[in-house]
Amino acid sequence: MERYQLILAYDGTLFSGFQRQGRERTVQLVLEEALRQLDWPERSILCAGRTDTGVHATGQVISFALEWNHSLEDLRNALNARLPDDVSVMDVKIANPEFHPRFDALSRTYEYRIYFSPARNPLKDRIAWRIWPRIEFDRLLEAAPCFLGIHDFSSFGKAMKPGGSTIREVHESDWTLSIEGDLKYRVTANAFLYHMIRRFVWQQFLYATGRITIEMLKNAIENAASLPPGMAPPNGLALVQINYLER
Repeated sequence: MERYQLILAYDGTLFSGFQRQGRERTVQLVLEEALRQLDWPERSILCAGRTDTGVHATGQVISFALEWNHSLEDLRNALNARLPDDVSVMDVKIANPEFHPRFDALSRTYEYRIYFSPARNPLKDRIAWRIWPRIEFDRLLEAAPCFLGIHDFSSFGKAMKPGGSTIREVHESDWTLSIEGDLKYRVTANAFLYHMIRRFVWQQFLYATGRITIEMLKNAIENAASLPPGMAPPNGLALVQINYLER
């Protein structure tokens, strides 16, 4: 029996998050149902991170053990044939027997997308936050680097477990502007707090629209000072990459 590592992509719109919750439609539930059709013997898969309701992924990492006497391509195809259209196995490889997608991860990268339009665009609304009127891109570029480094980010999220540390190290925090005028925020950290990225985006939005000052933002990052409540909607957020030590 081998341990396998999958790269999983999914559209989170119609899922109640990643983690199994009884018979609620979650990514974990549909993947485990597909695996059981291949005589998978375990009770639960392992994942790199649990995304919230409505959040997407192109680089979620999953691992499990399975007796499989065919090729890796055949395993990918067999799973995709049993998965719904809004989930897909992008890649499969054999992993170290001790591999854990969460605890072995060095960092995680997420992206958040925004588009500007006075009217909704059904094709974009599933994967991006619609904002109107347009906000100042230069102010986003000014705010994003403030998050870099090691800080107590308790003003931006909660630890996954009661009493857990709220200190995280952010390695990358930057906005880019597409030719079409859409925005993409890319952020990488060793780990994230619950709702941390959506709070990052929301507070930068408040700064770009003049509702908080850069001093307020920096004070929250450096001294865990309070900020106005709120967070960006989930549909703009996607888990795009989990980074591991090369073996």
